[in-house]
Amino acid sequence: MKPPPFDYHRPARLGEALRSLAEAGAHGKVLAGGQSLIPLLNMRLAAPGHLVDINGLTGLDTIAADTSGVRVGALARHAAVERSGSARAAQPLLAQALRLVAHPVIRNRGTVVGSLVHADPSAEMPAVLALLGGSVRLASIGGERDVAAADFFVGPLESACLPGELAVSAFFPALPERSGTAFCEVARRHGDYAVAGVAASVTLDEDFRISAARVACVSVGPVPVVVDVTGVCGRRPPASVDWDGVARAVQDRIEPEGDIHATAAYRRHLTGVLVTRALRGAAREAADGGEGRA
Repeated sequence: MKPPPFDYHRPARLGEALRSLAEAGAHGKVLAGGQSLIPLLNMRLAAPGHLVDINGLTGLDTIAADTSGVRVGALARHAAVERSGSARAAQPLLAQALRLVAHPVIRNRGTVVGSLVHADPSAEMPAVLALLGGSVRLASIGGERDVAAADFFVGPLESACLPGELAVSAFFPALPERSGTAFCEVARRHGDYAVAGVAASVTLDEDFRISAARVACVSVGPVPVVVDVTGVCGRRPPASVDWDGVARAVQDRIEPEGDIHATAAYRRHLTGVLVTRALRGAAREAADGGEGRA
């Protein structure tokens, strides 16, 4: 398979890249990791007139972590973020989710920010950003803007990144003390996109009762489906929560579709199972003080 013809640009500086994207407009695509874009080109599912390769730019492969959270640059590879001790300490959910992304060879090349812009509703990174209430920073020749996760994912394979814009980084906020996270999914084969998946976060108060609980579900809607289940948990200690009732509340909020991999009914059932599993795991981590936190 061969991609359709395009003009190739390899800018040396960010400003040059932004000018190339501005001139290309809707006919331009950004090449970072290329793990989603290259297959689309080869299968003729995408046919951009201009390909802007940003791998020559410096300063976009950073991973900056502090008590507020983790900022990941546009060229930071999945594997680098997964292995980052400072990122894991500030936001363990990143490593918990990244270990489930495809295979090591893909994680060595693919980028976290590229996965967000690709906006696949079956992917892990969009669910993580949505659950945490993070944001994506977009740059253009007109300046920069930060787009909240709630507004960034517009539909299947569609993000708020406009023609002429480059996603330069993403921010994943840290959680309060006594918080825990978990990511659970089921795929037909290891490394495949999830048939269903759930990211969860739980925060406990000083009496070790649930003060906040949220889940983000993948593969059950056009974008990650975030559900706040704090009220359903009843601000109880985790051991006394009706987790099956919490799962049913989430199942009522999703609208899965059937395909060749799973029926809608099976995806709904599986999501309920994963909600219980992920929330229990997050609650255990919260009670232990947050696994992986410094």
